[in-house]
Formats: sequence, C-alpha cells, structure tokens
Amino acid sequence: MSKSIKLRKGLDIRLVGEAKTVKSELPAPKMVSVKPSDFHNMTPKMVVKEGETVKAGGILFHNKYEESVKFASPISGTVKAIVRGEKRRIMEVLVESDGQQTYEAASASDVSNMSSEQVKETMLASGLWPFINQRPIDVVADPNKEPKAIFISAFSSAPLAPDYNFLLEGKGDQFQAGLDALAKLTSGKVHLTLDSKGSSNDIFKNAKGVQINNISSKHPGGNVGTQIHHIDPINKGEFVWTVNAQDVAIIGRYFLTGKYDTSKVIALTGSEIKEPQYFEAIAGANVSDLLADKIASDNVRVISGNVLTGDKIEQDGYLGFYHNEVTVIPEGDHLKFVATKGWMSPGLDKFSNSRTFPTWILPKSKKFRLDTNTNGEERAFVVTGELEKVFPFDILPMQLVKAAITDDIDGMENLGIYEVAPEDFALCEYVCTSKIDIQDKIRQGLDLIASECM
Repeated sequence: MSKSIKLRKGLDIRLVGEAKTVKSELPAPKMVSVKPSDFHNMTPKMVVKEGETVKAGGILFHNKYEESVKFASPISGTVKAIVRGEKRRIMEVLVESDGQQTYEAASASDVSNMSSEQVKETMLASGLWPFINQRPIDVVADPNKEPKAIFISAFSSAPLAPDYNFLLEGKGDQFQAGLDALAKLTSGKVHLTLDSKGSSNDIFKNAKGVQINNISSKHPGGNVGTQIHHIDPINKGEFVWTVNAQDVAIIGRYFLTGKYDTSKVIALTGSEIKEPQYFEAIAGANVSDLLADKIASDNVRVISGNVLTGDKIEQDGYLGFYHNEVTVIPEGDHLKFVATKGWMSPGLDKFSNSRTFPTWILPKSKKFRLDTNTNGEERAFVVTGELEKVFPFDILPMQLVKAAITDDIDGMENLGIYEVAPEDFALCEYVCTSKIDIQDKIRQGLDLIASECM
C-alpha cells in the first residue's frame, strides 16, 4: 500500500544558477575516466593493461574480493593510462576514444521471461551491477545478499538539483524495463517515491510493478535514506538496495538493446555558469568540453555532483559515475573584510538558516550567490540544536556523530547507524556551527561497522 509522507524538518538552500529545461549536444568525449574511488570500499583488480583496446561494455577491472562485480568501459577505444597513487593504489583508468563507439556483442533480453538468477547474472557480466547501491554501509550492493526492498527516488531535493522529469523525458520504455529487471532481484517491494509538492511526468506516475509513494518535504526529502526511514526502516541484519532513477533507465536500455550505453542527461548549474542548462553526456566523461566558454568568472570551484555531496574536480576533470550534474560556484579562498563581508556586516547577501542575518525575512523566491568559504575553522563540538532542525529522521544526529567520532560501536548501533549514509548528514554539516566534517565522520563510522559487525 502506497504511503504519503509530510515532513517539516529540512532546509532548502536557494542558490542562483538553476538549469533551464533546454538540452544541448556535446561532442563525443575524447577521454573518459573510471575511478575506483567512486565505489567506496572497493579494491580493484585490473583485467586489462595499458595500450589494450576495449569496446564499450568491455570489462576494465573487477572487485578483488567479489570477482563477480565487474566495472566496464563507457566507450570504445584504448586504455590510455592506469593512474596509480601511493602504494600503487589504482586511482583511475583512462580510456581514449576511437571515435567509433562500438559495443561488446550482446543481445536484447525479455526480462519477463528471465528468472531472478538470469537477471542477476546478466547485470553482473555486463558491468551494470555497480549502479545498485546497498544500505546499510552505502556501498555497491553485495550480489550474495537479497534485499528486503529496492528504493528509487523520482526526484532530487538538493540545491540546484536537476529535474528528473526532464532527465527521463522520452525514456519511459527504458525506465519501465529497468524497473522490471530490478523487481526480479527482490521478493519484497520496489518503491518509487514521488515529490508531492511538484508535478511528476507519466513515466513515474504510470510505472508498473512498483509501490508509488509520495513525500512532501524540504531537502533531504529527495534522498533515498529519508524515504527508507519513513517507509520501510532498516534493522540490523536487513539490506535495502537503492538505484538512481536515471541509472534505472540505463539498466533497462541494456535489456532492450544489449548495449552497455551509459549516456545520460546532466545539468550544468551554478551561479558562475553563463547559461545553465542540460547536456547529453557519458558517465566518466571529461568535462572540459562541457565547461568551455561557459564559466563567467576566474576563481571558481567545479563540482561533479551537487554542492552538498559532490566531488571537487578540475576544469579538465571527469564526471563522477553516479552524478547527474556539474556545479560551478565561486571559490571561497579570498579574505573578507570584517565590517563589509565578515561577521560584523549586515549580511544582506547571505543565506542564513539560524536567522543570524536579516535575509530570512525576504521572499522565498530570493536566491543567493554563495561561495565555498566555511567562515571559520573546526572548533569544539557543542550542542546547539541546529542539526536536529534539518535532520528529518527519528534519530539523534549529534549523538550519532559523536559516537562515530569516538569509534563507539555500541553507541552507533543503538543510535541508528544502519539507516544512514553520509549524504543524509550533508545538511547537518552545512549548518554545523562547529565546522565539523560530519559526512567524513559518518563514513568513518560506517567503515568501522562494516569491518567489525558485518
């Protein structure tokens, strides 16, 4: 039975630079990067060498400790470089395009006639499996476990988030095929959660074989973690899988065509972009063509993903595997005069959740040009009550973070560590007056739980 949820806690950070619903073409990428760091806690083992040729869908490496989980090349071409860091750790695999985009030979499959094991084997062999994440721990799903449910969010509530209705426009067949494939992987329900505050297109509203839920909330209402907590919470020993809505269409496309085609629509957003809009891209593509002649100022930060959870990249960096947007905002490394831009300023251009500045009385339509400056350094972690205002879980956020910082396994288990992921604490990190890197602390806590309790 579907659920309708209304939450009061949360925070919408209103930024300048939302993408207009206009889509432009980009030249085919000359280089793509597949980064093991995109798949947390995964140790890669290479199956190709530098100089070898691969087709799109050709396997580059697999998980050293779970060899069935494979990672494929998004394009056809030559393995240009295997970039290594300290202790020869593999940082990224660069594939140079041959300009042809040929695919590994495979045939279309009728999901309705396939068993659960056949669907799983197909996804593992093709390199599609990394699109599925697992809660708890928030890592690539373990194919040896069966989830009690699968969750898909049909929208994102993050600042400058892309419009999922626009991202999936014209891809209804692919999305439905992806849902049908995922439904084979669980004996439980596949949950598709819509935003009750906005309109959803027919692709989502008419989806079959899923339980459609509605949620009305500020950010992080679009996070699957929030939706899982209020629809079907995770207990110790249980597993839930999550898939991004656009990745569902990529999975469905493979079953319909037999091609490992990771092309997607991404949003180019941010106050420092001249004309924010949407572009066709490939997972892992170099963003230099995307950003060429589109940045309005010099000192900027380019982020693969959104401003709260994305990864800082260079202007010739690469799109993250799971990311649907690239955001460009001002870098906050310049000094601010205390009386005009510092803490003594009137703050007429500052967004404030705590009503420190008078901008809280402005209309909700007012948007802000914010930079990356944290306006202070890390300090004592004190009780302020700010975290609880933006954290819509029935969990004590400050106590859980402190348990993670002190490696208190019993405390983390009792306070709900199995239900959360670092992205669920992004707003807590934003409003934290102590300037604690809360997402990093939660990740450290999850890694400890994974090594000691699972």
